[in-house]
Amino acid sequence: MDFSTLNWLAIVASALLFFGLGAVWYSKAVFGKIWMKETGITDEDAQKGNMAKIMGLTALFSFVMAVNLALFMNSPEIGASQGAMYGFFTGFGWVAMSVFITGQFEFRSTRYMLIHAGYNTVGLTLMGLILGAWK
Repeated sequence: MDFSTLNWLAIVASALLFFGLGAVWYSKAVFGKIWMKETGITDEDAQKGNMAKIMGLTALFSFVMAVNLALFMNSPEIGASQGAMYGFFTGFGWVAMSVFITGQFEFRSTRYMLIHAGYNTVGLTLMGLILGAWK
């Protein structure tokens, strides 16, 4: 693994995009109301969380995901379309299927699993697109 050839600006940008997508995806205007219903979280519950900690860790975890995907894609031959394809395969093939496996054992609804799996699949596809395009 050669960390010196990674494009750190692309990694930060793709991590921020993933983080931002989550803010939109889980907003009440998109899937937030459904997600809250499916999890049983109320507005009151949501106010109790330490948002600085949650957002900080979410940003950190998004960055780790971006570094990981960049390492897998660390080849000059990989462009935007291949990057998006690798991001999609990562999101759908690994993350979404993990969400569905775990969701089955937790007796989660299909809607709950689709919300999480969809976010990760779309987010990693976009992350791969950025990492592949920005060489």
